[in-house]
Amino acid sequence: MIRIHFEDLVPGLVLPCGPITVTRDEIVAFARAYDPQPFHLDEAAARGSFVGRLIASGWHSCALGMRLIARDFILQASSMGSPGIDAVHWLRPVLPGDALTLTMTIAEARPSASKPDRGLVRVTAAMANGGGETVMTQEFWVMFGRRGAAPLPARTLPPREPGPPTFASEAGFPAGGYDSLAVGATYDLGGYHFGRDEVLAFARAFDPQPFHVDEAAARQSHFGGLCASGWHTAAGFMNRLVAARDLGRRQAEARGGPVAAGGPSPGFRNLKWLRPVYAGDTIRFAITLTDKRPSASRPGWGLVHHAASGRDQHGDEVFRFDGAWFAPRE
Repeated sequence: MIRIHFEDLVPGLVLPCGPITVTRDEIVAFARAYDPQPFHLDEAAARGSFVGRLIASGWHSCALGMRLIARDFILQASSMGSPGIDAVHWLRPVLPGDALTLTMTIAEARPSASKPDRGLVRVTAAMANGGGETVMTQEFWVMFGRRGAAPLPARTLPPREPGPPTFASEAGFPAGGYDSLAVGATYDLGGYHFGRDEVLAFARAFDPQPFHVDEAAARQSHFGGLCASGWHTAAGFMNRLVAARDLGRRQAEARGGPVAAGGPSPGFRNLKWLRPVYAGDTIRFAITLTDKRPSASRPGWGLVHHAASGRDQHGDEVFRFDGAWFAPRE
């Protein structure tokens, strides 16, 4: 039942969510599907990695945050989805057995200038573990319907040709370390297919808003059809990045060239969900390396910055963000 509308979300309002406890099996299952790096999959492999122990994917942390927000807030509110995320910082790893809570604070609220049925709300959020340590912070925007406002007509979605199945990068991503990565280089990561069953399964687990889990409701919404959670789109990007890295590693090993282990990411910024990703779409992802610098906190490592993007089978850009990850120096 909808009982929270735009008008209720005044700056300074604090909304607590949680707790939920994340298990080892959940961490490994998410990683196998979307971020199969060794330190997310296996304790023994993780001990020899940058992080030293099994940890959840950062994208899993975001999805768990969405589960908390949906369960304890969004499903009682007139949410119309999010246009994007200003910034996410992964401050500490999420570990098996962590009991996670999330505290949201309304930072800003303004009516939409072009759509009188809704307003935009800026939220800051902090996720903490059972010990009270902050593991992740977020700043993001959400659209909410206004109380008593007549909704705009549902979007009429023209027939869409489904995209091809998931496909791999042909060239792979370089397997060398920090020093071998060239700023300005662009890499095709291949395409990820968002099939109907997977769209529904991801949304039921992490983001059960009606336009992600109910095809009839989605057709009557401003999206006009069943669409993937934005966090599902981001997870699909990570799936293709890891696959491209694995291909690059195999190619380097075949040539007898250097292979470097990758490290985790400290976070990202300026994430935009530019268009809906509909069930049946295939999104082709790419990254461009934009900067790199030695790490001040991790001797022997550097931080590589990139711009990521995704385009659907019609050539429309649906997704972009600026990210970074740690890479070993040679």
